Amino acid sequence: MLLWHTLATWFRRRYGSRVQKIPLDARASCPNRDGTLSRAGCLFCNAEGSGSGLGALSLAEQWNRWQAKYAATDSDRLFMAYLQAFSNTYGPADRLRRLLDEVKRLPGCMGLAVGTRSDCLDAEKLALLTGCGLPEIWLELGLQSASDATLARLNRGHDAAGVATAVRQAAAAGLQVCLHLMAGLPGEDEADFLASLDWALALPIAGLKLHNTYVPRGTALAALHAAGDYRPLARDEYVDLLCAALPRIPSHIVLHRLQADPAPGELLAPAWAAEKRGIITDIRRALAARGLWQGCRADVPGARPAWYGG
Repeated sequence: MLLWHTLATWFRRRYGSRVQKIPLDARASCPNRDGTLSRAGCLFCNAEGSGSGLGALSLAEQWNRWQAKYAATDSDRLFMAYLQAFSNTYGPADRLRRLLDEVKRLPGCMGLAVGTRSDCLDAEKLALLTGCGLPEIWLELGLQSASDATLARLNRGHDAAGVATAVRQAAAAGLQVCLHLMAGLPGEDEADFLASLDWALALPIAGLKLHNTYVPRGTALAALHAAGDYRPLARDEYVDLLCAALPRIPSHIVLHRLQADPAPGELLAPAWAAEKRGIITDIRRALAARGLWQGCRADVPGARPAWYGG
């Protein structure tokens, strides 16, 4: 039994089929890596920028490799491109235009999710995204925290107000915005995370990705952890935090993810962050035991919506 509005549910209700997101590495850069803002990157970001490791291949080659893998196990699904690594709208608008032209030519591609930063968007780029012609478009923006003090501690290079402006402009342009929030960031507690969540819910967003903060190898966060200056959340702490968070999220908000997804070999701590299915099971069981579901303290207090599934 599911107790929240999953991305899989969203797709099945819209298209009557499973939709598989295919991660694509477009060899994007980032103003927080190339020296425009910093060369250090964010505190928690590894040098690969959450990429798939296939950046040496063309987008078409990456697409074909992933599509063949998924189609071999399940022919009844649609496919959507996910530009994941680094900041995919960074740089001149012509780069984004060429990138979108490549994506539209991918065989069987019915949609696009674009990961980027709020300071890598403008009106021209938003117009390119909304006008690309694909039926399903998501703009994924990293907020991580609504606290400017935390953002400075993370070396993000932007403030929360800039994210709010980008969300409003993107939504006004017709894009579905998914914000990323991280729990257990250095210097933050449960109250800080829930304050960021409430801040995000006041914006015109359509989706959320919630992440437990983990320690990737080779990052500034790893150095803090090694020095004893950072302790990631324990597994039960994260489950309790989501039991506090999900009830206040309205039922129409699509939860794209409820846990971090470390790349193979990058996880330093905590070990439980690698147990994706186990964490989801723990969250579901804890919500059920407490009589909670997404939106029960927001717009659906009476009962879990049947369309959550399960």
